[in-house]
Amino acid sequence: MTKRISFSLLILLTLLATCIFSFKSKDAQQPIQKQKLRKIVIDAGHGGRDIGAEGKYSNEKTISLDVALKLQKTIEQEIPDVEVYMTRTSDFYDSPITKADKANAAKGDLFISIHCNSASGNRHRELVGYKTVTSKNRKTKKTTTRKVPQYRYYTTPSVAKGTETYIWAIRKSDQKTNAVKSHEDAYLDSATAKELGDFNPDDPEMEILLNLKTKQYFDRSARLAITIEEEFIKTGRPSRQAQQRGKGIWVLQAVAMPAVLVEIGFISNAEEEDYLNSQAGQQEITQALTKAIKRYKYTLETTGIRPNGTNSQKK
Repeated sequence: MTKRISFSLLILLTLLATCIFSFKSKDAQQPIQKQKLRKIVIDAGHGGRDIGAEGKYSNEKTISLDVALKLQKTIEQEIPDVEVYMTRTSDFYDSPITKADKANAAKGDLFISIHCNSASGNRHRELVGYKTVTSKNRKTKKTTTRKVPQYRYYTTPSVAKGTETYIWAIRKSDQKTNAVKSHEDAYLDSATAKELGDFNPDDPEMEILLNLKTKQYFDRSARLAITIEEEFIKTGRPSRQAQQRGKGIWVLQAVAMPAVLVEIGFISNAEEEDYLNSQAGQQEITQALTKAIKRYKYTLETTGIRPNGTNSQKK
């Protein structure tokens, strides 16, 4: 009975805080969401036998690792109060399940996965001449000739370029809630977790708290994704915007924390492949990501983040 009363109070306090924040908010009726950013999980996409997308001379797994390691170093230097956990620091393969398990075990406050994009080339055909074809009608025995056009088929590289930042699809929120449910110790403080002890995770009151947390994570992920693309635009990079992938991105739904997947450029584009492999390009990408994280951290810890990914305070 004591545990049930304690948990009921936790739910009521959560809802009350939401209402209070809503009234205190200056320019909208949406509640703010504040929290310390203590640990970031950085995931270098692919690895080992899974090379990912390929360019003319490089591959995704190598570039994503190079950028992830640079990002780790930059965050440690410029945001020293944030701990960084890497899902990999060398060339080996982990399944998405293992990566999600690592991130959840690390109890991160944010998950960032680094990837390279790729697009198929454009198919073309070119008329190269005509071929005379003779045929005979079986019934009339008449012979006819006709000219048949002859084509050369070829493919030119895709000209797709720019960055994209993904969050999990909203229709996959049930999977995200399940991840949060399986790792509730990642967001309940130690005192509360100890007090709740063996409280039934399937209780309807627990479901309320889980759904609230999932909504928070979606809003925070959306805010960070938008901020990342804003920082890329400042560097002059073409932005293909922050977006949801219709079919979902499994690992983003499987980690019990806000999560984004960043496509840093198209390895299928020769110009972009050179940029992605250059020290200058990787440094520019790293700086853009770090600036976005700083902005996200500042907003999260001070003015808070509103639902729908917007800032609670215009800057």
